[in-house]
Amino acid sequence: MSPPRDVRDVSMTETYDLLIVGGGINGTAIARDAAGRGLSVLLCEKDDLANHTSSASTKLIHGGLRYLEYYEFRLVRESLKEREVLLRSAPHIIWPLKFILPIDKGMRPAWLLRLGLFIYDYIGGRKTLPPTRSVNLHQGRHKGLLEPRLKKGFEYSDCWVEDSRLVVLNAVDARAKGAKIETRAEIKTLKEAGEYYHAEIHSGGHITSVKAKAVVNAAGPWVDEVLNKVKPGKNEESLRLVKGSHIVTKKLYEGDHAYIFQNEDDRIIFAIPYEDDYTLIGTTDVPHETDPSAVSISDEEIHYLCECAAEYFETEITSEQVVWTYSGIRPLFDDKSEDASAVTRDYVLDISENTKGAPLLSVYGGKITTSRKLAEHALEKLEPYFSSMKEAWTREAYIPGGDIPQGDYQAFIAGLYTQYSDIPQAYLRHLAQAYGTCVHTILSQGESVGTIFGHVMSEAEAHYLVRAEFAKTTEDILWRRTKAGLHLTPEETLRFTDWFNSVYG
Repeated sequence: MSPPRDVRDVSMTETYDLLIVGGGINGTAIARDAAGRGLSVLLCEKDDLANHTSSASTKLIHGGLRYLEYYEFRLVRESLKEREVLLRSAPHIIWPLKFILPIDKGMRPAWLLRLGLFIYDYIGGRKTLPPTRSVNLHQGRHKGLLEPRLKKGFEYSDCWVEDSRLVVLNAVDARAKGAKIETRAEIKTLKEAGEYYHAEIHSGGHITSVKAKAVVNAAGPWVDEVLNKVKPGKNEESLRLVKGSHIVTKKLYEGDHAYIFQNEDDRIIFAIPYEDDYTLIGTTDVPHETDPSAVSISDEEIHYLCECAAEYFETEITSEQVVWTYSGIRPLFDDKSEDASAVTRDYVLDISENTKGAPLLSVYGGKITTSRKLAEHALEKLEPYFSSMKEAWTREAYIPGGDIPQGDYQAFIAGLYTQYSDIPQAYLRHLAQAYGTCVHTILSQGESVGTIFGHVMSEAEAHYLVRAEFAKTTEDILWRRTKAGLHLTPEETLRFTDWFNSVYG
């Protein structure tokens, strides 16, 4: 039997101000900002939101301490400023995290580390987080944890983020402000059409056509591919694809602090508390030259990360301790650096026009931390084409669920325990950390939350994710909207899958 053919939608072609290609952090941040400025927006993502690079980060909102070595002071300064903005706007999915940087003989000297941290503390106008301080690694929570040679270090602060949730919540806010968000919707053709661009979109066996006054190409690793749809064979390769891989082990140490380790190859890796019961270790920097969709960690990368961590932890770390891995492709702007680790993490916004002056904006590079600012800069470049565009607004706004009264997260949690005393507190904590004030919407859907699968997923939550957060499959729910898949046993996962398929299959 031949596969079903796409059915063409013969309805009238819709017209938008802005067509955004790509549902990662950059695409959704631009969609949110643009919709809030009064533009009509359509965002198309060929897979799920945050399906690729944006769910495969080290989960940090940070300035990039090591970028100082490459003299990227503007990037570090902007990132540190944005760290403060994002922390205030999304305290449910972004929170402060202290990092311990051991001083190790033969690595960067103590005076250089202290100078870098001094600059890091003050270049971005730090307001919320504490300053750097010296720590004794043979005392307190560090005693007996690290190799005996490591006696002193520095403690500084950055922030942790639920990366894929930040992407999804940007999309949620964009839709609330009028944007249309289409997932599993692939743009097959994109052509000039006079003062517009014309796109043919394939989704769920249907083909639809749209026109847009402007296009934002935020396709990440596929940005050059999208450009070639508009101007086949007329574009230079501008991307440098670098694979970053992470491993997750059972919890290696107690405490809510992270470690940053220097390696002999001048790279650094992080060891970070993850999902309460685990430790996240990463990342690698490996050139990637094949299909960006086919990405996974190699045995060499697992060995490298285990070996690097074992150089610092007194406990041996082997591949047998790894319970989960993930990899992503960083679509960096190709600055011709020989070392993949040295390629700039800054973003580049390239705007061109078709023969009638309609703009096409391509986004290269960028990172989670600077996504809001990148969106502002993108809209600045598009402003000359939209005279009615409203002013920038996202700096003082909350991410959905982030409007916790007085920003007092502990008081918010305590209030939930009182208001929903019949629901297990562990599950309420999970909901609060994922949804913030939107937890009330989840818990007001019915008489109860229904079955709780393990202690991290309920029927009510799954219903909410389908209705409000664009989830369409169990993988969307268990591995991107949440990390419940890491906690559920195989039996619990199967039970959840059977339930989900019976309702939504």
